[in-house]
Amino acid sequence: RAGVSFGDLRAALGDRAIGARMFIFAGPNVLPVPPGVSAILGTPLIFLSGQLMLGLKPWLPAVITRRSFSRDDFALLVRRVVPWLTRAEKLLRPRATVLARPPMEYLIGFVCLLLACVLVLPIPLGNTLPALAISLLALGVLERDGLWILGGIAASVVAATVVSGVVFALVKAALFLVAQALQ
Repeated sequence: RAGVSFGDLRAALGDRAIGARMFIFAGPNVLPVPPGVSAILGTPLIFLSGQLMLGLKPWLPAVITRRSFSRDDFALLVRRVVPWLTRAEKLLRPRATVLARPPMEYLIGFVCLLLACVLVLPIPLGNTLPALAISLLALGVLERDGLWILGGIAASVVAATVVSGVVFALVKAALFLVAQALQ
């Protein structure tokens, strides 16, 4: 076929893990992407993280699973992501598994849900760090690696701090401009 749909990816993964599906949608946002891509790829993350938070099996609505992108775009994405995944797989292994199993998994889902909500918003500089944090958490859940989960939590704190700072600066700038316009 000319395109690859998210449903095709879901079928290829089978019941492998919700972490793999989350990584598929978060990973590309770590790289520089055109505006709007984070909203498109972040929306499924909201569904998946909510399901992880509630302990449900992964499911995406048909409107998302029918979406597709060209084979060339998919090949480019794979070429960009595979070297990073290869390096990551050498470091991933089951350890500190108590952090990667329920009830901690539900907390990870909650953190990912908050980050995914930030990811879909049009916040300047607000995509890369939340996507990185979700990617680390997703890989940690996928391989039951508590150390990667701790890294993801640390990245989540950094992402929340940076994005909060950006939003605070934007609000302050808007208030300043309004105050200047009223004088």
